Amino acid sequence: MYILGLNAYHGDCSACLFKDGNIVAAIEEERLTRVKHAAGFPINSIKFCLNKENILLRNVHYVAVNRNPNLRLFSKSLYALKNIFKISKFTNRVKNLKKINSLDKEFQNHFGEKLRNKVILIDHHMAHASSSVTMSKFNECNYITLDGFGDFVSTTIGSYKKGELKKFKEVQFPHSMGLFYTAITQYLGFKNYGDEYKVMGLSSYGKPFYKDKIYELINYDKKNLFKLNLKYFKHHDEGIEMSWLEGEPKISNIYNDRIFNLLGEERKINEKISEFHMNIAASAQTVFEEIAIKIMNKLYEINPSENISLSGGCAMNSVMNGKIKKQTKYKNIYINHSPGDSGGCIGAATEAIKKIKKNTKIVVSDSPYLGSSYSLSDIKKIVLDYRKIFDEKNILVKLISDRNLLFKDIAKSLVDKNVIGLFQGAMEFGARALGNRSIIADPRNAGIKELLNEKIKNREKFRPFAPSILEEDVSDWFDINDNVNFMSKVYKINENKKNIVPGVVHVDGTCRLQTVSKSYNENYYNIIKEFKELTNVPMILNTSFNENEPIVCSPREAIDCFLRTKMDKLYIEKYLIYRG
Repeated sequence: MYILGLNAYHGDCSACLFKDGNIVAAIEEERLTRVKHAAGFPINSIKFCLNKENILLRNVHYVAVNRNPNLRLFSKSLYALKNIFKISKFTNRVKNLKKINSLDKEFQNHFGEKLRNKVILIDHHMAHASSSVTMSKFNECNYITLDGFGDFVSTTIGSYKKGELKKFKEVQFPHSMGLFYTAITQYLGFKNYGDEYKVMGLSSYGKPFYKDKIYELINYDKKNLFKLNLKYFKHHDEGIEMSWLEGEPKISNIYNDRIFNLLGEERKINEKISEFHMNIAASAQTVFEEIAIKIMNKLYEINPSENISLSGGCAMNSVMNGKIKKQTKYKNIYINHSPGDSGGCIGAATEAIKKIKKNTKIVVSDSPYLGSSYSLSDIKKIVLDYRKIFDEKNILVKLISDRNLLFKDIAKSLVDKNVIGLFQGAMEFGARALGNRSIIADPRNAGIKELLNEKIKNREKFRPFAPSILEEDVSDWFDINDNVNFMSKVYKINENKKNIVPGVVHVDGTCRLQTVSKSYNENYYNIIKEFKELTNVPMILNTSFNENEPIVCSPREAIDCFLRTKMDKLYIEKYLIYRG
């Protein structure tokens, strides 16, 4: 049985394909259209999934979507009645809901055939929760979903046992921790959709001097989990402009002018970042963490469990995630490779399977390597297409047939201070490059941050880079022993190790690490192991293979990025492309 899962008409739209309960393909639309956080209908992602399995749409038994506009109609109606004179501000949202309820037309337009009542609509937050718990391998756990909004909800807390999700509480519109963090992101001059990670990185440079003022915007509430102080926001009354139907998503400012009386003037786009901005970021991050930790502890009181599973866009806050183990009673914290909206397609599919086959416990592999891959013959043809350009630019090509020699060559190139593009195997699903579409470098190089940020990544100087470390060496280098397969947690590096790898240590002495095991990625593991043999350092610097664009998907995009930047070497499977 084939089930196609979709995240549609939202940011980071995506598709996945399940065969007989197992995931066989998944990809974000942005990787194929090259539009960051692409919204709308993921037609290219759908076609990729079908082509990878070599099937047609008519072979798909069900299509599951991580949205259900038919839920919470009473709450929505009550809100609409209270705001009847402002309803014109929400026309974009109404169009979005109509699109979800008329997917059959969309499929007919693109494929020329109807779905014949195959569509299953899944509650947005249940899709989030399901995508995480089914990959966690936990027999039982607590779960929390935290994001902006989906199906009129921003947060759920509950438990998972015997394959079933039980919900204890939900937070409905207009209160949202995700929107709070987005508001601060916008206030600090980062206006693009998905820029919240910049505030997280910036927060380490500041001090939480304005914590009390930030608590004026949002606060923990024992009964309701948390509440926004709505007098500073306008999403609930004036409405905000949002674009989810196609292209790059857009959201206008969530806050109103009263925030300036509280915090002062907002940072203008491209304005120099001041100490004040750093302190606002630190204050917002601290408040966000404190409220989230209180919610987790409240959930533990309701249902004591050693295990917790996090999902939703806020679960990508790796600084917060790294503090859960020390500030709660949870011993095992699971965040999958795609906790944000793109991963909702997986949760929609898993929940649909349970609806189709009642009381089915589903365990899904949490390997992120679900995207496109290329044969050596495919790559050879592409490389030959670049012959003229390579000759003009004195770029050389070499085939290294023996994999062991290839790993040694990559490790030696890192030691020689080369910045390397690494393109191998199937592309990662989720926001982070995890060794198959990565730029890698020697973490011992103190100047590597500046080089990468200015000359290759074209991004802000304050943003850190992550280490990929062999999983068996974590406890020797960090203040905690934990598996962090998907770069989802930030931990303190041991004081005696900080100066050894300055390239991956953030200003506050932390690292957002990725632990690497043979079982997840044997090739990447072997590269790091070879580097350790040469340096006695069991980690390398890893950042996404891109230049202010979506992560590269194809060999052509990898080569083009190599040519545009000052990268030294590019390894595409067994081909080495380098500057002569």
